[in-house]
Amino acid sequence: QVQLVESGGGLVQAGGSLRLSCAASGRAFSRYTMGWFRQAPGKEREFVAAITWSGDNTYYADSVKGRYAISRDNAKNTVYLQMNSLKPEDTAVYYCAATLVTTRTSTLWDYWGQGTQVTVSS
Repeated sequence: QVQLVESGGGLVQAGGSLRLSCAASGRAFSRYTMGWFRQAPGKEREFVAAITWSGDNTYYADSVKGRYAISRDNAKNTVYLQMNSLKPEDTAVYYCAATLVTTRTSTLWDYWGQGTQVTVSS
């Protein structure tokens, strides 16, 4: 059983930066691939980024590649999403998730946080 709690969301101007954090509780955090998804009003949840348990492999959606960076600190049971050069189209609720099987398919992820709102103003 894993519980995930996101923090760090808020309101930022276009071109600014935010760093999201996801704190995990439970056993064997380091065994999970961790990821971030986002959902804007009226749109489907979309994959944003993922990082394998060792941190050796990362994956990004094309829309955020080069602007976002995912990282993890297994000693702190925490995963981060550094978001730079933010655009209004990045506005969404961002969800932290965990899976034992690395995939971009959201329905196959095992655990989800409650989400944190990111709003980028123009």
